[in-house]
Amino acid sequence: MSYAELIAADIRLVILRALAEDDGYSHNESVLQSVLEVFGHDCSRDRIRTDLNWLAEQGLITVRDAAGYLVATLTGRGGDVAAGRVTVPGVKRPRPRG
Repeated sequence: MSYAELIAADIRLVILRALAEDDGYSHNESVLQSVLEVFGHDCSRDRIRTDLNWLAEQGLITVRDAAGYLVATLTGRGGDVAAGRVTVPGVKRPRPRG
């Protein structure tokens, strides 16, 4: 796995975990950008949109436009990936919490 692939996989996992921790399983791209910064990923909005669309193509989230902002919502399959119950190539597998 290349360095770029490793970073992309971690960014996608951080997005899924952020959505999984929200009561409504949903965040807009601006909130996700702030969350990614906390975890050491200084991502452009274009990069986040690309990863959101990739995650949607995999069936892990749904994406809708709300006044020009993308809003991502976790799917059941995405929740399984965030929890480590299912693996998807291109998304880092989380370590056990505890």
